[in-house]
Amino acid sequence: MRARRTVAALFLTASLALAGCSGGVDDMSSADDKSAPRPAAEGAAGSGYAADKDSGARQTQPNQPKQPLLPAHIIRTAVLDVEVKDAPKALAAARTTAENAGGHVANESTERIDDTHVTSRVVLRVPQEKYDEVLAELAGAGKLLSRKADARDVTDQVVDVESRIATQRASVNRVRALMDRAVKLSDVVTLEGQLSSRQAELESLLAQQAALKDRTALATITLSLSEPEKREHKEDDDPGFLDALGGGWHALVATGEWIAVVVGAVAPFAAVLAVLYALWRWVLRPRLPRRPRNKATAPATETGHTPYPGPGQD
Repeated sequence: MRARRTVAALFLTASLALAGCSGGVDDMSSADDKSAPRPAAEGAAGSGYAADKDSGARQTQPNQPKQPLLPAHIIRTAVLDVEVKDAPKALAAARTTAENAGGHVANESTERIDDTHVTSRVVLRVPQEKYDEVLAELAGAGKLLSRKADARDVTDQVVDVESRIATQRASVNRVRALMDRAVKLSDVVTLEGQLSSRQAELESLLAQQAALKDRTALATITLSLSEPEKREHKEDDDPGFLDALGGGWHALVATGEWIAVVVGAVAPFAAVLAVLYALWRWVLRPRLPRRPRNKATAPATETGHTPYPGPGQD
């Protein structure tokens, strides 16, 4: 009986011990499972869900602020050559177009050629945002003969000038601070020379910045306006009666003009010869001695009969 109780107690103790070991192993395995990383499949599924969730959040948040870009600085120029019926009228219209767009006229010139047609040239400065609109309106003012447009990006140059200006201003401020603390006269003189040179360079950079700002803010359009040449006479292939009559009349007039020219050239010589003849005829000739007449050759008597020969005359 005691033996059975002893065996039963040992069996019960062993069973309790085995149950405690298995529980500890299960607790440890469950703890390890919680602390261990998830499998790749679970991670992939989780990441896909998170991605879908993030994409949905992005779609539900419209108008997200984008990263601001640096403004582009572009110099625009254009040259137009347009043929119009009335150049002064087209010039006034171009000037009005530029002023309505917020621009102005930089240069203007008008010239009349051979009293037949007028040509005008005008340089317009218009804002960049109105450049295309004004260019299209000017090109449609008449018959477009030629067009040339150019756009040059100077953003790097503008940024470089702005950076150099900031650096130069800081340098000028440092020199001024050193001058405030300078005690020796030699140091003051040296610092004044440095300050003047750096201020001159700063002013040059500021002038470059202003020029770039003006050229990038306003586009330049050079417009040339010309009128068609007016032909007064039409050239026909076959001349008619009126053409022949006109040609004969012009030939007659030309001949008369040449005769008048010849008469005018000969008139001084003829006048001199007439004066010399008059002097000889009425002044010199009467004073010349007259030659006596020969009796043998004397004319017949007044009766008109030839005298008979006398005695001894054959």
